[in-house]
Amino acid sequence: MRFARIFKNPKCNIIGMIHVDPLPGTPLYKGNWSEIIDKAKHEAYIYQKYKMDSILIENMHDIPYVQHQQLGPETTSCMTRVCQEVRNVISHKSKIPLGVQVLACGNKQALAIAKACDLQYIRAEGYVFGHVADEGYTDACAGEILRYRKHIDAENVLIFTDLKKKHSSHAITQDVTLLETAKAAEFFLTDGIVITGNSTGDAAKPQDFKDLQGKVNVPLLVGSGVTVNNINDYFEYINAAIIGSHFKRHGLWSNDLCEKTIEAFMSKVLELKQ
Repeated sequence: MRFARIFKNPKCNIIGMIHVDPLPGTPLYKGNWSEIIDKAKHEAYIYQKYKMDSILIENMHDIPYVQHQQLGPETTSCMTRVCQEVRNVISHKSKIPLGVQVLACGNKQALAIAKACDLQYIRAEGYVFGHVADEGYTDACAGEILRYRKHIDAENVLIFTDLKKKHSSHAITQDVTLLETAKAAEFFLTDGIVITGNSTGDAAKPQDFKDLQGKVNVPLLVGSGVTVNNINDYFEYINAAIIGSHFKRHGLWSNDLCEKTIEAFMSKVLELKQ
């Protein structure tokens, strides 16, 4: 399995999120480009300190998001710089795999960044079945991005794909079950399936993972709402957990990292793995 090439544990790998501050060209950018880079590097150091299994870098603060057709070259270039700086500070001995997501639906951009910075995976939106998100209509893109991955010789970059994504309406596919959607993503060669709650920080349903386990032969990742208090509910069913909000002060995604929370969470995970 491609997943096992980059993740050392068969289940419950912990992926810490770096929510990059607002980038140049976005409404909330404050003219603090060097500080943006320094903050991302600092958070990478923290995650490495607490032995995170992986780090995922995302332009979460670039609100309001635009669809990939409207993303300017400045977003791709700035995210490339940030990802390379994070790559540079991660110890080679740790061999921590790194990933990137470019909002919204910047899947080609993320692949290009991963190729340039030697990252191991991307998180992609809209892989199978269309839906309506808060930034507009999201169309299915599996065929397009896998062809692009082949075109730029980036087939070693894994693509983890959201299903029935948060912050979206899925009324047009309400007759397509989660299992059917997962099987479609598997058929379209996804490297892993990400399941979330309804919004950032909202817990995914543990039952969703129970329902998929053994019915699809791809890794399962929980993408929102995991905390030290509910990690037990997911542990037996997931290959990885993507943690953002819970690692921040007061559990708010836009705040700075809270080392006390990270330490307690990783200690809990270590107990579960023993």
